[in-house]
Amino acid sequence: MSAAGQTGERIIRGIPVSEGVCHGKVLVLGGAESLAVPQYSIGEGETAAHIERLQKALTTTRRQVLDVQQQVSRTIGSRDADIFSAHLLVLEDPALVDEVIRMIEEDKVNVEHAFKVAAARYTEALSAIDDEFLRERAADMRDVTQRVLNNLLGRMDDNDLSRLEAPCIVISPDLAPSQTAVLDKRRVLGFATEIGGKTSHTAIMARSLQIPAVVGLGNVSRELVTGQHVLLDGYNGLLVISPTEQTLWEYGQLAKRQLSLETKLRDTLDKASVTFDGARIVLSANIEVPEEVEQVKACGAEGVGLYRTEYLFINRRQLPAEEEQYQAYRSVAVAVKPHPVIIRTLDLGGDKFCSHLTMAPELNPFLGWRAIRFCLQERDLFRTQLRAILRASAEGNVKMMYPMISGLQELVEANALVDECRADLRRQGVPFDENLEIGIMIEIPSAALAAPALAKRVKFFSLGTNDLIQYSLAVDRLNARIAHLYEPTHPSILRLIQMTTEAAHAQGIWTGVCGEMAADAALTPLLLGLGVDEISVAPASVPRIKHLIRRLKLSETQQLAKSALASESGEEILAASRKLAAEMDPSLFDTAV
Repeated sequence: MSAAGQTGERIIRGIPVSEGVCHGKVLVLGGAESLAVPQYSIGEGETAAHIERLQKALTTTRRQVLDVQQQVSRTIGSRDADIFSAHLLVLEDPALVDEVIRMIEEDKVNVEHAFKVAAARYTEALSAIDDEFLRERAADMRDVTQRVLNNLLGRMDDNDLSRLEAPCIVISPDLAPSQTAVLDKRRVLGFATEIGGKTSHTAIMARSLQIPAVVGLGNVSRELVTGQHVLLDGYNGLLVISPTEQTLWEYGQLAKRQLSLETKLRDTLDKASVTFDGARIVLSANIEVPEEVEQVKACGAEGVGLYRTEYLFINRRQLPAEEEQYQAYRSVAVAVKPHPVIIRTLDLGGDKFCSHLTMAPELNPFLGWRAIRFCLQERDLFRTQLRAILRASAEGNVKMMYPMISGLQELVEANALVDECRADLRRQGVPFDENLEIGIMIEIPSAALAAPALAKRVKFFSLGTNDLIQYSLAVDRLNARIAHLYEPTHPSILRLIQMTTEAAHAQGIWTGVCGEMAADAALTPLLLGLGVDEISVAPASVPRIKHLIRRLKLSETQQLAKSALASESGEEILAASRKLAAEMDPSLFDTAV
C-alpha cells in the first residue's frame, strides 16, 4: 500500500471484524451521551406521574426491541436476534428500575434525569469490569437505555440508519446492535467504531450482513466530519482518511483479485468435493433456520452437516409444539433430499437461553446446565423434540446428533429416550425411519478420550472444535487478555482430533468437523491429514473450502499431519498447514495491498 502522509492521506489501524473494502463519504454519528436531558425538581404530588411515565417508556421500549428482534430473526437469523434478549433483560432489571424510582421518590427529580443517572452508573460499572466480553455488553446497555430516554423525551432517534438518503460509511464512537439490525444495506457501505472487538454483538452482525467493518479505532469520530472521504479495509483493519489516487488504485487491484477469486470459486459449485488424488471428502453446510436451505443449495454443499435447533426455542414466549418442530425439520429434509440433514438436538444453556424457562444464574454457565445435560433433566421437552425429528426422518435423509456428550452414560440415557419415542410412534402408526443414524458431538476432552467406547454405539462423530479447544486449554476465547492462548493448532488439540478419527475408523464410522476450524482454509490440509471425513461450514465458506480440497493431495496432508503430531509448537504447525494451503492457490489468502 502507498505510504501514509501523501496529500493529506492518513491511516488509522484498528481491528478487522468483517471482511471487505469500501470507500466513500462518511456519516459521523454522536454517542448516546450527546442527547441533552433536562434536570428539574418535582413536588411530592408529582412523583406518581413520573413513575407512571417510566413504566410507559419501559413498555414502549420493550415493544420496540421485540419488533427489531423479530425483524432481525427474519432477515439475518435467530442467532443475531438473540442479541436483543439481553436488551429485554435490562428493561426488567429490578436494580435499575428500583434505583430510578428511588431517585424520583427520595431526591424529587424528574424521571428523565433519574433514569439517565441510574443508567450511567450501571453502564460505568460494566465498562470498568476487567473482562472484554462484559465490557462489550456495556454497548448493549447504552443502546437500550438510549431508547428509553428517547421515549421519555418524545424524540426520534437521530442515529436511525434505516432512513439514510445517500450511500455512506458510518463512523461512530460505538454502534448499537439495534442500529446495525435495521440499517439499509443499500446505503451503508461499511462502518467503523472507536471501541469494540471481534466478539462484540455489532461485529457479529456485521459479518452476518456481509458489510465491511473495523472497530477499535480510538477517537476517530472526533477526527472526521460528515462528508469527508475515506476508505475502509475490513481485511486488514485500516481506515484510510482522504485516500490518494494511488491508494484507491491499489485497492482497486485488490477488488479485482477478489472478484476473480469469486468467479473461480463459482466454477467449483457443481463439482465433487474430491482431493486431487481421489479421496472423497463430504462438504456440508451449517444452518440455523429453514430459510437458509436455499443458500445451502446454491453454494454447492452436500446437504446440512449441522442444523442448530435452538432458534425454535429462543426469543419466544412459549415452547414450540411437536407439530411446529416437525414442520421445520421436515421442510429442511425435503429441500436437501437426497442429501442428508444432520439435526443437532437442543444445545440450550451457556450463552443461549429460553426466555420462558427459569434457569438459575450459574457462575460458569459453559460448564453447567446445558445441552444434553439440560435435555436429560427436562425429559418432556426432549421427548417432544425427539418425536418431531423421528417423524421428519420419514421425509428425507435425516440424521441426528447429541451435543456435549461427556461420557457413555449420557449417550445410553439419550438413546433410551429415543427408543421410547420410537415405540410410541409405532403404536400410533406414525411413520419414521427405523434406520435413523444417531451420532454425537465430540467437544469435551473426556468424550475424545472415551471415543473407542462411544464409537461402538453411534454411527458418526462430529467435532465441535470451538468448545473442544476452550475446554481442553481452559481458555475463554472471549477474554482478550488470554485470547492468544486460544490455539486451534495446539499439539494437544491435534492429538484429541487424531484420537477421535482413529477410534471412529476402527469401528467403521466417520468423523466430521463443524466448528470454526472447519471454516479456516489455512487449517483444511491439517484436518484432512488427521483423518477427518466430513467438513461442515457456513454456506458462504463452502466454495472456498471445496476449491482448496480439490487441489490438495491427501497423501501430502497426511505427511503434514504426521509432522504436526511430532511438533511441539502450535505456531509452527499453523505455519506449515497454511503454507501447504497457500501453495495450492495463493489467491485464497491474498488480501495485501
